[in-house]
Amino acid sequence: MSALRWSVRTLDRALDGETVYRELLAAEPVAYWLDGSLTDRAPRRVSVLGTSVGAEVITRDVAVGDVFAELNQLLADRAGEPPAELAGLFCGGYVGYFGYELKALTGGRAAHESPTPDALWIWANRFVVIDHDHDRTYLVAVDEPGAGESWLDRAETAAADWWMGSVDAPAIAALDLEAHLEQDRATYLAGIARVLEELEAGQTYEVNLTNRVRLPAVQDPFEFFRWQRSANPAPYAAFLRYGDLAVASSSPERFLTVDADGWAECRPIKGTAPRDLDPAEDQLAAKALAEDDKTRAENLMIVDLIRNDLGRVSVPGTVTVPQLMQVESYRTMHQLVTTVRGRLRDGLTAVDAVRACFPPGSMTGAPKIRTMEIIDELEWSARGVYSGALGYLSLDGRADLSVVIRTAVLTPDGTVIGAGGAIVLDSDPVAEYEEMVLKATAAVGRAGRGYGSFRG
Repeated sequence: MSALRWSVRTLDRALDGETVYRELLAAEPVAYWLDGSLTDRAPRRVSVLGTSVGAEVITRDVAVGDVFAELNQLLADRAGEPPAELAGLFCGGYVGYFGYELKALTGGRAAHESPTPDALWIWANRFVVIDHDHDRTYLVAVDEPGAGESWLDRAETAAADWWMGSVDAPAIAALDLEAHLEQDRATYLAGIARVLEELEAGQTYEVNLTNRVRLPAVQDPFEFFRWQRSANPAPYAAFLRYGDLAVASSSPERFLTVDADGWAECRPIKGTAPRDLDPAEDQLAAKALAEDDKTRAENLMIVDLIRNDLGRVSVPGTVTVPQLMQVESYRTMHQLVTTVRGRLRDGLTAVDAVRACFPPGSMTGAPKIRTMEIIDELEWSARGVYSGALGYLSLDGRADLSVVIRTAVLTPDGTVIGAGGAIVLDSDPVAEYEEMVLKATAAVGRAGRGYGSFRG
């Protein structure tokens, strides 16, 4: 394969992501927006928006082949030396998702078939990187020598425009979501009862039992995402579009990052409490979250699972837990977050780390393989994009992926939202059902302040 060439133009201001998408990407056959502007706790806030000239998109189902191996080879073939100004940001590669059914490649089985691709990855060769904290924007084309200048010209012209409009609630936000559940209240409660039997029998320690809400289609998926991000700003907000398929995510949870030095990091969330306008009450809410026995038990079990996952690809002795069940406070919520890190062994890649840790342990339970078998028996349909991982795999070996929660999958046939929660021995079934419904409500942007009351 011919050597790649990076063409970069730098603007001394941080562009508005919505403007960039609308002016430059809305008419493209494929597009993406990884929105890093909405988090209020991060070492560096970066957004990536772009498309693929030539519309080069990998869509794979489990039955077709090993997409992890395919992406590993493609990234190796296209590896290059990106320009210094993009170091630590995004220098090109693939943007997309791994769907939950890819568990069939990582120790699970193909119990259900998803109507959407099990994996979708867009070759990112035309993109905009917005560095919000350094107030700078990079317009980038990655190509064989001699191409890309015309797109950069168009991007620079689009950057001069500014668009801002009101955001209206989509019609589906007003629907009674319980009336559209795949498994109604009685069925879901019966599933929880079965899980409790498995827990009592010692077959598992924790099961993330999920459900699907099936709603009518929305007319404009991007307008839905605009509403979602305004109603529920999230650290890992994202919008992907490939033809008639769109994914709108307001995920708060990191799945996996890999840096340029081969350090892999997972940051599972188990435990969330709402912020309070009264400072004293807010402090009490954070303290109660940190001391809640059920929440701490959920968190600890997932941490042990992730330590085992990362340990399979890390240098012995490097897997550590630098942050154990610490309360992190965001604009609308407190969250109980743990950080697990490990240094990848020589010769292993970010894709290898994803494979070792997939699906996200916070979306399965522990132990992972047996728990996924229980989930397969109790859930009626494929999770699809939901419960998978979404983000980028870059040409410099780095990766940044979220856990796909608080997410809507939009097609002309309808809108599907997944939601669930971790079931442990002391779970209250009715409370778990109500929590599942509230999480689904968050994904359509109707939870408001109550968003902070969800756990998991």
